[in-house]
Amino acid sequence: MYYKGVYHLFYQYNPYAAVWGTITWAHSISYDLVNWIHLDIALSPDDPFDINGCWSGSTTFLSGGKPVILYTGGVTMNRQVQNLAEPKNLSDPMLREWVKSSHNPIITHVDGMDSENFRDPTTAWQGPDGLWRVLVGNEMNSHGRALLYRSRDFVTWTQSKEPIHSSTRTGMWECPDFYPVSINGKNGVDTSSLDKFTKHVLKASFDSSDHYVLGNYMAVTDNFSVDTDFLDNGSDLRYDYGNFYASKTFFDSAKKRRILWAWIQESDSTTDDIKKDWSGLQSFPRSILLSKTGKQLIQWPVEEIEKQRTVNVSFKNKELKGGSVLEISGITASQADVEVSFNSSNLKEADLLDPSWVDPQLLCSQKTASVGGNIGPFGILALASKDLTEQTSIFFRVFRSNDKYVVLMCSDQSRSSLEEGPQKTIYGAFIDIDPLNEMISLRSLIDHSIVESFGGEGRACITARVYPKLAIDNQAYLYAFNNGTFDVNISTLNAWSMKKAQIVSFTKRRKPHLN
Repeated sequence: MYYKGVYHLFYQYNPYAAVWGTITWAHSISYDLVNWIHLDIALSPDDPFDINGCWSGSTTFLSGGKPVILYTGGVTMNRQVQNLAEPKNLSDPMLREWVKSSHNPIITHVDGMDSENFRDPTTAWQGPDGLWRVLVGNEMNSHGRALLYRSRDFVTWTQSKEPIHSSTRTGMWECPDFYPVSINGKNGVDTSSLDKFTKHVLKASFDSSDHYVLGNYMAVTDNFSVDTDFLDNGSDLRYDYGNFYASKTFFDSAKKRRILWAWIQESDSTTDDIKKDWSGLQSFPRSILLSKTGKQLIQWPVEEIEKQRTVNVSFKNKELKGGSVLEISGITASQADVEVSFNSSNLKEADLLDPSWVDPQLLCSQKTASVGGNIGPFGILALASKDLTEQTSIFFRVFRSNDKYVVLMCSDQSRSSLEEGPQKTIYGAFIDIDPLNEMISLRSLIDHSIVESFGGEGRACITARVYPKLAIDNQAYLYAFNNGTFDVNISTLNAWSMKKAQIVSFTKRRKPHLN
């Protein structure tokens, strides 16, 4: 959240070890979303209503601008409740101390509800009747749903008879999020906005991904009608098609934008986590808007990331012959920001798309970067070793399907490391791009063990965790490549070395291990 000139990030943290355990709400602040200061832990599990952990939740600004926290408390291993916390000193812009409400727990499950899957309250919003609303993730009969609660004083909550939405196609909905996005607008929208020129986004985390639907929300009746439901008719809208989970958005009132964060998990072993004494990180913060078509969301790294750019390498109109690799030298490839756009004059030669190829991840797994096609694979090789034995490839293929073209984006980790332990998942997504009338663009943020890629100006995003053995620090290289039969053209390429973010601590982070 943004409060009195300061960005606040709260996140799940075990102060005793780099593995799951005593879960607290850690607290860090920033003035630019890039450089961060670690403060004391905001919430610790030391009360009966959260003794088994202070789990996920959200912040909300009440009338008058007072921030509060709603969070899930683990009471026992199979019972969860919702709790409230408030700042001790509102005049402190760092909000260093938080006080749990004497009314906790403020929301408990009712008979017949699965109390073991009842968590992660959203940011609350206020309706035209003055009542506050909040959603809580739940599972009933193995199906996901978002329960709706209303309150006038933010302490006493009443459950709605019906969830705001549910699905028979999914399991438990973790970390739900519900917010408006502007139609044909360039700014974000406050969560309680009643502007009629908006659509609403409902996001749910399930099956290791963050899925979302778009729809129309009637604030008077609390009716949410979706355009296309979760996983219906081949629909698979996700924030990110890679390693990206349990995300949360907030409205940045300073710059009138909605910002998205997510948890990026490790892809190596727990033993490795313990050895390096940390595990998990936050994604780069992304701004989020509704596309011009109104059919999906668009994401892009926040503009502050660009202030980290230093040395630049760029060129235009470079032909990439079929089967060629081009080194992009002159930058620090282990910590870089790369923007590139491609086009082809040979689109009519594109391979035909088999109608059965409906799963982009499966298609990318079958047609890796080393498998040639007509138009593609072409893209970049990130965190590559000099001899290319290690490489993380982010690439495109173009197919013909009836009277249109289909663009596939892949992130191939199969050759990312010579180490045997790490997962080397291959991810994929179809992108809504017409290559006849626009460039196929890619932006990748490369940061040692993470590669976040944005295809089609943010229409498809794929995040990867990789652990190269050779391609580290100054032994990492960056290449553009084309493994297709036909030439493609690099219309423009810009690559920058990136400065290191400053992360400092006001307090000792790791506590002595518990007995």
